[in-house]
Amino acid sequence: MTDSVSATPEQNAAPAAAVAPAAAPAQAPRARGGRRGSRGGQGRRPEGAAPAAASSGSQAAPARAPRTHPLLEQLAAWYPRLFGAEFLPLKRGIFQDLLDAHADAIDKEALKLALSIHTRSTRYLTAVAAGLQRHDLQGQPVEAMAPEHVHHALLEVFRRRQQRGGEDLAPKLRNRIVQAFEASGLTRDQYAELVRGRDEKANALLDEALAEAAARAAKDEALLRAFEASGQSAEAFADMYGMPARQVGQTLERARRRRAPGA
Repeated sequence: MTDSVSATPEQNAAPAAAVAPAAAPAQAPRARGGRRGSRGGQGRRPEGAAPAAASSGSQAAPARAPRTHPLLEQLAAWYPRLFGAEFLPLKRGIFQDLLDAHADAIDKEALKLALSIHTRSTRYLTAVAAGLQRHDLQGQPVEAMAPEHVHHALLEVFRRRQQRGGEDLAPKLRNRIVQAFEASGLTRDQYAELVRGRDEKANALLDEALAEAAARAAKDEALLRAFEASGQSAEAFADMYGMPARQVGQTLERARRRRAPGA
């Protein structure tokens, strides 16, 4: 598959489930210009021409919008572990927690918009895609990230990366999906039912990843059985097969976890 997969709008919003959807900010009113030109078009700037420098006493041009919502800068000062240089996934209900903690300093609608911007940023989605736990205002992990949120964040992060460059990222994304699936502790059917959406390219990549995970699991199980039948230590077994001892140890441990009750 050479094309990047993209998530549906519903999928893209999944990692941002900690906050309610925000209304779009109102469009700023258009600044009034100078005196209107004549009906023939005199006084109008030709399309594509640079604007003339403002003369002294004329109305100043509106200031450029800040790079981020100003409230996000304040949140970073209050909670640097959550909103600082590194982002952490936010617990469900963090919106109300912030309102309760700063009732006199935060406007509800401004907070709604700020958190909407924050949780849809690539940096935040990358933290979600990594499978990090959700954190409270004290920066403490309080709950695991839902597998479907991890999956849809992966799709969106890779979609954005694909748009920035020409490299085919599908193989890397497929491998990340395999890792996310194995970390979820779900069966293949459970995982597929949970994360499958309406994007056919994303669904096809999901099927490829789950098939790859099944093949990997079969190889791991075969190696574990061969190790158990050999009666050798892990180091001697790895040497016999010409494999790095660390790789053999990781493979055997992975196979044992799959055998565990409830796995």
